[in-house]
Amino acid sequence: MSAGHSHDHDHAPASFNRAFAIGIGLNIVFVAIEAFYGWKINSLALLADAGHNLSDVAGLVLAWGGALAGKLKPNARHTYGWQRASILAAFANALLLLVAMGSLVWEAAHRLAAPEAMEGVTIMAVAGVGIVINTATALLFMRGREHDMNIRGAFLHMAADALVSLGVVLGGALYLWQGWQWIDPVMSVLIAAVIIVGTWGLFRQSLHLLFDGVPDSVDLNAVRDCLLALPGVQRVHDLHVWAMGTSQIAMTAHLVMPAGQADDAFYREATQQMHDRFEIGHVTLQVVREPFTKPCE
Repeated sequence: MSAGHSHDHDHAPASFNRAFAIGIGLNIVFVAIEAFYGWKINSLALLADAGHNLSDVAGLVLAWGGALAGKLKPNARHTYGWQRASILAAFANALLLLVAMGSLVWEAAHRLAAPEAMEGVTIMAVAGVGIVINTATALLFMRGREHDMNIRGAFLHMAADALVSLGVVLGGALYLWQGWQWIDPVMSVLIAAVIIVGTWGLFRQSLHLLFDGVPDSVDLNAVRDCLLALPGVQRVHDLHVWAMGTSQIAMTAHLVMPAGQADDAFYREATQQMHDRFEIGHVTLQVVREPFTKPCE
């Protein structure tokens, strides 16, 4: 019996420490500005949005904590390290965003029942600052959103807030133009619906990975076929593929090779194919002449 084992860290997640620090700092400043002007003009809308933006700070702190925990080195107690923390942070961030949008819809429904006059100019000015800050923060995470679910969660959170702030500006402009008191809650509901649709995929995918689901980027049947195509492999047993974190995929498999054992060249080729075709960086293979374990399938 032989075993092939590979750790490939060529695609280790990039550091976003500076992006998180800048984003958290900018948003704390914006929360203070929004809360001050909300108190000054007695605007429930601005005070409520200040509370919402405070949840953004919590979301960024959560994502940063997940990213830092994912880089902790493995030890005898946690042999994979803490990479799963990044998946948990992405799930929590998606859940936080969905709850925030739900509360926004709830508040909008109350305002539709009893529309209130708006301080249009002040609200537009403060929301304009929000567009700039939230867009700038989202751009800090743009380059990492395709390869790391946790970073995508931070990006979506800030992009969503930029969209909410844009809706506030448009609502304020329409109020000043037409005097429609109902425009602000209607705009809020429409924007919340768009954000919920965009966030649902992150929520579903992160929940799937928390329960060791096969990542969406991996076709399990294609992995099996690739292993079966290796020289001497007759059957593949106990094939498991899961996400160790938001940017690392692992797999294990039993390869039935009746003709004999595999050598280092065989393991090297198998590992390389898993990496190149499926971006699986942590490969563990066990070769046996006859299967002696009950298949999990």
